[in-house]
Amino acid sequence: QVQLVESGGGLVQAGGSLRLSCAASGSSYPMGWFRQGPGNQREFVAAISWNGSNTYYADSVKGRFTISRDNAKNTVYLQMNSLKPEDTAVYYCAADPSGMGPFIKPRYWGQGTQVTVSS
Repeated sequence: QVQLVESGGGLVQAGGSLRLSCAASGSSYPMGWFRQGPGNQREFVAAISWNGSNTYYADSVKGRFTISRDNAKNTVYLQMNSLKPEDTAVYYCAADPSGMGPFIKPRYWGQGTQVTVSS
């Protein structure tokens, strides 16, 4: 059984930075981050392969967000820089043995962490 626990969300001003963490017990799977803003559907943000050698980003965050993982700590990170008010959302960590990306429906999800960017 895979358990995912996110942390690191909070309130930040536009242009600021946050780093999200996802502690993953029982998972060396491809992992990713998704988000769901107010009134919006959940959307893909970033993905990383099981060994961290490959990453993939949504166009809306490319160049501002960086996904990484430390398998020794069973943790995946999302470094978010140059944050914008439209990045405000609940951010979810996800894992799936078959892969990760915008068209994957992950099998495992965390509970989510709120990120609020004020203008």
